[in-house]
Amino acid sequence: MKYPLLLERFKQYVQIDTQSDPHSSSVPSTKKQKNLGELLVSQLVEMGVVDAHMDSKGYIYATVPATPGYESAPAVCFCSHMDTSPEYSGAGVEPMLHEQYDGGDLILPEGDVVISPKDFGPLKEMTGHTIITSNGSTLLGADNKAGVAEIMTAAHLLMSSETPHAAMKILFTPDEEIGRGADHVDLKKLGADFGYTMDGATKGSIEDETFSADGAVVTFTGSNTHPGYGHKKMANALKAAGVFLSSLPRQEWAPESTKGDEGFVHPYEISGGVEEVRITMILRSFETEELSDYAALLGSLAKQATKAVKRTSYSISINEQYRNMKQILDQQPEVVEYAEKAIEAVGLPVRKSRIRGGTDGSKLSFMGLPCPNIFAGEHAFHSPYEFVSLQDMESATEVIVKLLEIVAIEHSK
Repeated sequence: MKYPLLLERFKQYVQIDTQSDPHSSSVPSTKKQKNLGELLVSQLVEMGVVDAHMDSKGYIYATVPATPGYESAPAVCFCSHMDTSPEYSGAGVEPMLHEQYDGGDLILPEGDVVISPKDFGPLKEMTGHTIITSNGSTLLGADNKAGVAEIMTAAHLLMSSETPHAAMKILFTPDEEIGRGADHVDLKKLGADFGYTMDGATKGSIEDETFSADGAVVTFTGSNTHPGYGHKKMANALKAAGVFLSSLPRQEWAPESTKGDEGFVHPYEISGGVEEVRITMILRSFETEELSDYAALLGSLAKQATKAVKRTSYSISINEQYRNMKQILDQQPEVVEYAEKAIEAVGLPVRKSRIRGGTDGSKLSFMGLPCPNIFAGEHAFHSPYEFVSLQDMESATEVIVKLLEIVAIEHSK
């Protein structure tokens, strides 16, 4: 074990429940996220990071100073989010270590959860590793506490290192899982020239492209009355919503049947009754202009549904969520190149790919902080099947340290 504190930190962090809440309007959406934040600040201060602090909204800022003589190098941000997904419980996480993994199925003690390399291909590269899972009754929280632990461990190493390195700006955010992680970042206070989220999966991966994303709410309105006397009076919004949902594409433009470069429309929440039904959806595509095609489709299908169910009406609201960060990163290719050099320098193959989703880096890039995504080692996130390799986490930690060294040396020439 290269970095014993890395494992101890990770185990400590995942046992703190930090699940965010999409239905909350507070910032952060859940106060319990600050419990982890307070611990991280105290640990950074113990390392000697004098400016470490958490603001009122739950964002953590800190600086590991550049090695003397390298202060003129760009300041580099490393960012991870503290919250876990609302999709599965993060309370009472019991991290389990599967040492010297033999390449077979991992059978967890709770929930009939079996993590098999047949279903999760990255396990095939992890024979001999220490695999960390939950006990099967919760998610693990490696998304994104693996990144948090890696950044914290890299900070600890750099605070006692004489190896040349650029200034490291640390940013830990709340509410990334509900799409609000970058909303309240103070870039002036952060003081970074560019950055990286540590929130990727397979070791060696660097991602410079995300989906472009919009949210949609489709509302059907009807008219309720006593069903015994509803003849030519009742207008059932539920039935209109049912017609609409049944008419959504099931092959193209559906998440369950698309992959790779393909986008989708996805209804994920419905509420209401006869009088009114709200369907909450997400629209995703690597091609931003395609989002307008998706919105037009929703309008067409909603109109057809209200024609099929008399006396109902509909409305649609579309809100921008984030945009494909490649548009920004292509303007500063050196940011991705630094990461590629660091990954190669620690002996890993560079795996450049697209994210079928988004990260804080999507918004940060458009806010003025170019911010691709580097692997943290997390897999099968948002589920009880979640796992991470300790050795992959160690590699991610080494990439952080090496990247800061490369930036320092290249800017001293």
